[in-house]
Amino acid sequence: MPHNPLHPSVVDKLDPEYVTFHNAHLIDVIPPERLPVWDPKIRERPAVPGTSQPREVGSIKDFNLSKTNIRAFTPKGDRPANGWPVFIWFHGGMLSESHSSGWTLGNIDSETSFITQMVNIANCVVVTVNYRLAPEDRYPAAVEDSIESLHWVVNQGPKEIAINPNRIAVGGSSSGGNLAATVTLKAVELKIPLIFQLLIVPVCDNTASADTLWKENENAPWLTPVRMEWFKNNYLPNKEDWTKWDASPTFAPVELLKQTPKAWIGVGEIDILKAEGVEYGEKLRKAGVDVEIVIYPGAPHPIMAMDGTSYCLSTTVFLNSLLTLFFVYLGILQVGRKMIADAGAALTRAFAESS
Repeated sequence: MPHNPLHPSVVDKLDPEYVTFHNAHLIDVIPPERLPVWDPKIRERPAVPGTSQPREVGSIKDFNLSKTNIRAFTPKGDRPANGWPVFIWFHGGMLSESHSSGWTLGNIDSETSFITQMVNIANCVVVTVNYRLAPEDRYPAAVEDSIESLHWVVNQGPKEIAINPNRIAVGGSSSGGNLAATVTLKAVELKIPLIFQLLIVPVCDNTASADTLWKENENAPWLTPVRMEWFKNNYLPNKEDWTKWDASPTFAPVELLKQTPKAWIGVGEIDILKAEGVEYGEKLRKAGVDVEIVIYPGAPHPIMAMDGTSYCLSTTVFLNSLLTLFFVYLGILQVGRKMIADAGAALTRAFAESS
């Protein structure tokens, strides 16, 4: 029996390219929550094919924080007179075999393809944060590392990576989107001005369940209610933490929300996190923040990691169907490519407006 069959109720709603990809590559992957015991070696699993190759950049440098490290990607070409704009990125582990992170999987190498695309599209420095992971380091460890990374960029960034501290944007995917939203709110408290927040399929409400916000997409593929609960219990084992706004940004007070910068939020139509991402965007909008919410038709949770070309051709795939062969050879998800293009365009506009 396959470990991850697509639920019959969602097959016709999903992007056909994703259905083909899922049945070729994901249907037999053992999900992390079904492993008999926790083993951190799960983080070493090979990536599922689907992500495009990283782009060339000018330089890549690592820097240590007190309990973890960060990596800075600098564009090619000459530094602007006032320093590079900078985008702080919090990964969602989208290159892991699970195609989701939940504050448990992923590392500093996660999402390098996306990062290098943002470097080139928006002509900015991108700093990615290797925040500590649960269950070894539970909440609020990831939040602490994220805030420390913001302080580093503000205080050390101008000298170490030639950035302009007045042109800082933040972003993240999935659990990283949760951390990006949290950092944006914390920056208000710290009186650190940010110009933009870019949230992709973000976790915004850790009180959500299959009976509430996840109900509409409870049968969505890959990030299932069971898997999301497993992630949450690794990171937030104490229920009293679920409503704290640095764990669930949707519970932030209006006084903080209204002072956050312009936001771009991208969600998949067939993702259990869609409703909470949209809800958070609407709360920001109601508070007076300029928000763009984009819902990608037929898209499941891991679309950001499926924008490339897979070369994993096999006899099995060939015999399965010529359509599958064509798909695996020529590309993964066009909707994934569109999401990345849209995110890059939004980030570029934000930096242009801040110059």
